[in-house]
Amino acid sequence: METPTQTAEHIESMTEFLVSQYSDQLRDIALSSDPKLHYPLFLEFAELVDDNPHLARLVYSNPEQFLRLFDDSAVLAHKIALEHMKKFESKIGIEKRFIHVRINTSGSPLERSSDTFPSIGRVRVKHRGILLMLKGTVIRSGAVKMYEGERMFRCRKCKHMFPLFPELESINSIVKPPFCPSQRSKSCEGTNFDHVDDTVTRHDYQEIKIQENTQVLGVGVIPRSILVVLKDDLVDNVKAGDDVVVSGILTSKWSHDLKDVRCDLEPMVIANHVRRTNELKSEIDISDELIEKFKNFWSHFKDTPLKGRNAILRGICPQVVGLFTVKLAVALTLIGGVQHVDASGTKVRGESHLLLIGDPGTGKSQFLKFAAKLSNRAVITTGLGSTSAGLTVTAVKDGGEWMLEAGALVLADGGLCCIDEFDSMREHDRATIHEAMEQQSISVAKAGLVTTLSTKTIVFGATNPKGQYDPDQSLSVNTALSGPLLSRFDIVLVLLDTKNPEWDKVVSSHILAEVQMEEGRYVDDLTMIWPLPMLQRYHRCVHNSYKLFSSEMIYAFDHDRCRYIQFVKGNFRPVLSKEAEEIISSYYRLQRRSSTHNAARTTVRMLESLIRLAQAHARLMFRNEVMRLDAITAILCIESSMTISAIVDSMGNALHSNFSEEPDQEYAKQETLILEKLRGDDIY
Repeated sequence: METPTQTAEHIESMTEFLVSQYSDQLRDIALSSDPKLHYPLFLEFAELVDDNPHLARLVYSNPEQFLRLFDDSAVLAHKIALEHMKKFESKIGIEKRFIHVRINTSGSPLERSSDTFPSIGRVRVKHRGILLMLKGTVIRSGAVKMYEGERMFRCRKCKHMFPLFPELESINSIVKPPFCPSQRSKSCEGTNFDHVDDTVTRHDYQEIKIQENTQVLGVGVIPRSILVVLKDDLVDNVKAGDDVVVSGILTSKWSHDLKDVRCDLEPMVIANHVRRTNELKSEIDISDELIEKFKNFWSHFKDTPLKGRNAILRGICPQVVGLFTVKLAVALTLIGGVQHVDASGTKVRGESHLLLIGDPGTGKSQFLKFAAKLSNRAVITTGLGSTSAGLTVTAVKDGGEWMLEAGALVLADGGLCCIDEFDSMREHDRATIHEAMEQQSISVAKAGLVTTLSTKTIVFGATNPKGQYDPDQSLSVNTALSGPLLSRFDIVLVLLDTKNPEWDKVVSSHILAEVQMEEGRYVDDLTMIWPLPMLQRYHRCVHNSYKLFSSEMIYAFDHDRCRYIQFVKGNFRPVLSKEAEEIISSYYRLQRRSSTHNAARTTVRMLESLIRLAQAHARLMFRNEVMRLDAITAILCIESSMTISAIVDSMGNALHSNFSEEPDQEYAKQETLILEKLRGDDIY
């Protein structure tokens, strides 16, 4: 146990460090108006390691004691900042009582060690008592409560006053010391203590549960979860579905006392810092050199852009031969368009949805799995194993209190939700995703809990046709899916196994060649076929749209680090040219006029789908303007979705669509055909 002199020395060194490194934050806290609030002071652990390695080691090895000392030091540093402001700036701040140092361990040595940054499933007793980092997804968020924190006690014998802290491990109880803790030369040894009135500090308190990411787990591994306690300024900063990195202290608490059930210790993390990683979902780094490489790639294909585009598309699910239409649809769906707000203030989604309808063995599940690898956040489920509660949210009772637990669509917020065997879902379960697909939110009213959760996700579904597919019938009849649900999918592709001898020969040759293909055959030649790591980087680059087309430097406040950061404003929001607008509008009017079997698809949602797909194609082609090429490509995708084509006489089976040797020349023919059809009908 440390002596009072050692403790005073540590507090002094901590105060000096805070005053020298974080004066701006201390000044902002002093200028805040409410003295009763709990204020965070964000500290970089990497800076502490560089400045005072010994102190950093103590914080890591004994965080329970030294984090409290850091809070005391923050209050002292805050008072120094107040005096400095009054003396040199002629400004009078307000003194604050509650300041908590929040240690951000990002970029520090703790982040690079499995002992300090384990997966949730590998948390063990050895991690208890150190500063620990855990990464996961919030699956449950409890209500904000209040609990009584530290309180002052007075020794009856020597009148010494000292604080006692409640133990969360034992249901917030306070254990009195066996004798007086006064550090006088002559020991007091008093055993009777009285509570000092009006000295109780009350704190906000919230429990959340985080679960490890299923994408990093092996097959058959059950994702583990752990309870996290948030206090004071940390409460209500995260919600169900958020990706977070939590820094804190591992401890335990008694599980609920149930009759005839063994009472065990449940692991729990008392959080010191919570960092949301929703905007940084992928750890893939996009360097300036890589962006320059992408630009050089498109410069190489300046005269034949579609040939360059097809080189990218060939890398999508390379184990499946051909299926050009499907691979193009997958690429456009994952990249997505641009969300915008209309005149009434209603948000129009930028995410596209894709549905594959096909016979068994046509590669639908392969595309779902590859899309999940390509996306930086994905949840895969099946229709047989999904209920409405599993897809949206479910109400669970924990410790006598109702809580909401996130389902697949909420967990995939900001990413991709793949639903295989879509037809196996019950009708009322399918109806629950209507709001999630169009409004990108889920309204919940369960067990007295009324709220709305965000589901800004791409839905990628795969299903078998109902019996033998009949081309003369509508999609609703062939799939047993309702019209309102089908209209929410931007692209619906039908893959029919028509037993084509020539196609069977191509497929069999490809599969036999795949068996004998050596590892690493395709490495860095982007002009031929793109490997998965490069596709992931390209998808992140064009989807997040930063550092591409703007040199405008802007400043934004980073709440995680409590500082202003400088970055390049991303404006990769493709704008429709006048010609593209006219082509899309003309095609939409033609479809509305000629719709028979396609009534469920030719709603105003088709117009929005055309815009999204055209924007996605412009992004895929690394351009910031939607040109005629993008509009025509969007039309061809929609044409492939229709039971009966309005413009192209025979689109053919999407299953047998192969890559063309000269795609630019073939596109020129299709463009001429489509424009002539639109002009012939006096529409364009």
